[in-house]
Amino acid sequence: MLRTRLIQAASSAQRAFSTSQKALAAKQMTVRDALNSALDDELARDDRVFILGEEVAQYDGAYKVSRGLWKKYGDKRVIDTPITEMGFAGIAVGAAMAGLRPVCEFMTWNFSMQAIDHIINSAAKTFYMSAGAVNVPIVFRGPNGAASGVAAQHSQCFAAWYAHCPGLKVLSPYDAEDARGLLKSAIRDPDPVVFLENELVYGTAFPVADNVADKDFLVPIGKAKVMRPGKDITLVAHSKAVETSLLAAAELAKKGIEAEVINLRSIRPLDTATIFASVRKTHHLVTVENGWPQHGVGAEICARIMEDQTFFELDAPVWRCAGVDVPMPYAKTLEAHALPRVQDLVEATLKVLGGKVGKAAAANK
Repeated sequence: MLRTRLIQAASSAQRAFSTSQKALAAKQMTVRDALNSALDDELARDDRVFILGEEVAQYDGAYKVSRGLWKKYGDKRVIDTPITEMGFAGIAVGAAMAGLRPVCEFMTWNFSMQAIDHIINSAAKTFYMSAGAVNVPIVFRGPNGAASGVAAQHSQCFAAWYAHCPGLKVLSPYDAEDARGLLKSAIRDPDPVVFLENELVYGTAFPVADNVADKDFLVPIGKAKVMRPGKDITLVAHSKAVETSLLAAAELAKKGIEAEVINLRSIRPLDTATIFASVRKTHHLVTVENGWPQHGVGAEICARIMEDQTFFELDAPVWRCAGVDVPMPYAKTLEAHALPRVQDLVEATLKVLGGKVGKAAAANK
């Protein structure tokens, strides 16, 4: 029943985020279609690529990300598995060791805990333990983080969990461009990649440039993107928290504060160069994530700043906006308060800027 509810929840997010005239005039692509087209491209490009997971074939995927691919490529390229994450993750890792390029779908990353031994001990460590003789070119993908109404056991963000482990690359796309370009890069990469999607944006349409649809369009792994330039404070986020940051930046602009918003895209490797360059410009930093605060992505960014000369560019301490340090509540009102909201980011920014708020507003008039 819970898996059915997860599937039903996936189809509820159908809103478009950007409503500017320029965005409305641009070509639109949903995150779901971006992922689907990326898989289609790579299946066609390389016979070694195949997909496996629960309901990925005949049902077209729990979230319809693999829609139409089984009919197009057949049973050997798109494979339905039993409900045994440990089993099919092990099969996928073994196939990668043997030279294939599997894309292993978890219906949700919460279920990856059943397979974490294969992800960490088999996939992540084999290249090192074989002295570079055995590559493991595999992508583990699926929805990650808080969804809606699925409670504590199905709402965790695994970005910090997997980014802790050497041997893995960890990607966290936000919009359609990220999803398409990063997934194609992940499938072509020679190393194991953890690909963390968010089901709440699967149905969201984003404006994309014409080149995003190109067969060889790639987003490089390890490179962040400045989503909105600014000079007063830096907001660094990943996945759906990028949306929260952009909305907060729009609210701050009404107060005369120009926030720079960085979409990390890649959690490991982490693009510290882009973060440091922004902080040297704004001299203030707020990190934003929907995961828990302790040992989180924001905590790692704080440490990297402190260990670099960029630390001396800060005019105030770094502030972390993260999920509340409790298991996710089931009650809808409590769930909303367990994640960073726009007003939380605005308040954090005002606290970090302190007495400079008035000066920033005056300077930007």
